[in-house]
Amino acid sequence: MTVAAVAIGRNEGERLERCLASMQGVADVLVYVDSGSKDGSVAAARAAGAEVVELDMSQPFTAARARNAGFEALAERGMAVDFVQFVDGDCALVEGWLPAARAALEADEGLGIVTGWRSEIHRDASIYNQLCDFEWRRPAGPILTCGGDMMVRRLAFEQAGGFDPTVIAAEDDEFCVRIRGKGWKMERLPLEMTRHDAAMTGFGQWWQRAVRSGHGFAQVGWLHPEYFVKERKRVWFYGFVLPVIAVLGLLLVSILVPLLVLGVYGLNWWRTSKGLVREGLPAAEARRHAVLITLSKIPNMLGMLTFHWRRFRGSAMRIIEYK
Repeated sequence: MTVAAVAIGRNEGERLERCLASMQGVADVLVYVDSGSKDGSVAAARAAGAEVVELDMSQPFTAARARNAGFEALAERGMAVDFVQFVDGDCALVEGWLPAARAALEADEGLGIVTGWRSEIHRDASIYNQLCDFEWRRPAGPILTCGGDMMVRRLAFEQAGGFDPTVIAAEDDEFCVRIRGKGWKMERLPLEMTRHDAAMTGFGQWWQRAVRSGHGFAQVGWLHPEYFVKERKRVWFYGFVLPVIAVLGLLLVSILVPLLVLGVYGLNWWRTSKGLVREGLPAAEARRHAVLITLSKIPNMLGMLTFHWRRFRGSAMRIIEYK
């Protein structure tokens, strides 16, 4: 059975070159979809022997739209493939992953998606990279959702109708909801799959990424009300209700109210750090990560409000970039 690899990117530079090199001679077909890069990504992809698709710049770019375009390019070029490995342009495939993923799908016709472990290339370059690396490391076995790096059975992709091109964040979660809705199983294999380069070294980048995540919570939750329920409730409470109580309390009551609110945030930080330690993080690292996780509800809230404002106005859902 044949495997195509579809890489997507926008101004990834050397990261894209590493991504394409990791798939050369491994996938039967290699497609690169570019979302308006200005850094020579298209030329680099052609030099690597990839089929290149350049998205129409008059329409909003999204990762979902790019993945769909890569899949469609396979059909347009008459390339009959059984499985498609999607890879983000800032990731490189780990040696041995592709044949193992293909074997897993061949062995179980009920599997629609297999994924593996993603890890950060420069994990300790920043606390933000460390946080990403921890997010990627989830237990192996049957799963309900996965990230954008995945191998998908062609039939499952077609039955689900592909990705929703209007979803700008958590588009992989939204796709997985519909894959499961068609009766397909998904599994995370206990194998290294990709090496990711978040290149996130500043607080502003982390903040923008958290805004994007909040947008994803709201948009996917709007499309599938049963999804991201806990996440949205937490964001509303810690990112909206508590700040409003603190401000109104300070203006109308006394300084004790915002101090009590700070105590609630402190309790949340303490519980989060303890949970991270139980999941295997060293205590000092867990405490640092818990600060960001607790604080993230504020930019998450901004992202959720951004989605609802766009929805209310009928505006296009445009990507929120952090690098």
